[in-house]
Amino acid sequence: MTGRSAAHAVPPPSLGAWLGLIAALAALMVVVLGILYAGHSEPGRVDGWIIRPTADRVGPPWRDVALAVDFLGEPAGAAVLVVATATGCLLLRRPRAAALIIAGTAMTVGTTTLLKPLVARTIHGDDNLSYPSGHTAFLTALALVVALLATGRLGLGRKTGTVVVLAAALVAGAAMGWAQVALGAHYPTDALGGWCTALAVVPATAWLVDRIADSLADRRADAGQREPR
Repeated sequence: MTGRSAAHAVPPPSLGAWLGLIAALAALMVVVLGILYAGHSEPGRVDGWIIRPTADRVGPPWRDVALAVDFLGEPAGAAVLVVATATGCLLLRRPRAAALIIAGTAMTVGTTTLLKPLVARTIHGDDNLSYPSGHTAFLTALALVVALLATGRLGLGRKTGTVVVLAAALVAGAAMGWAQVALGAHYPTDALGGWCTALAVVPATAWLVDRIADSLADRRADAGQREPR
């Protein structure tokens, strides 16, 4: 990566190797869980250790909290979050970050949508595909991109930056995962699968966004050099 591209890249160069390793391990976990629970319609052993999802697992006021968190993953709530964070990135003159927020969340949710019929795990009936949790994946992906941007702007080192990024992803994933399980919409392992999906997809999307942005910048530079003076 050149000095110019490194200065504008969303994932700090110091985190490149760590993000790649995390993404690979997360992708492996998504596959393993998908194989283990393919075609299942009941909680697995791990799910039973944590909580058995039911529609009335929590009551007021915690149910209201769960519904509020769940709204952040619904189309309307997700759109508001994406537009607000992308606009903030543009105001900070970080167009790549804005592009990654849009592309990263879209690719992450799209991946969960493609995986659900492949795994065919259901909850509360054959029509409710549950693995992996799209809501959990979305909020984790958004938090992950924001944390990457903050890490780069603050100039955090590899260790501190990695801790910040993983902590942000963990908090967001845990909050949405809890809401999904509390509302009976997902098994705990569905939430884990959604969390890992975001960890796998966002770094790959960030790499792709940087490659495309660098390519476009190089083309503009070449075109400027060829212009007659």
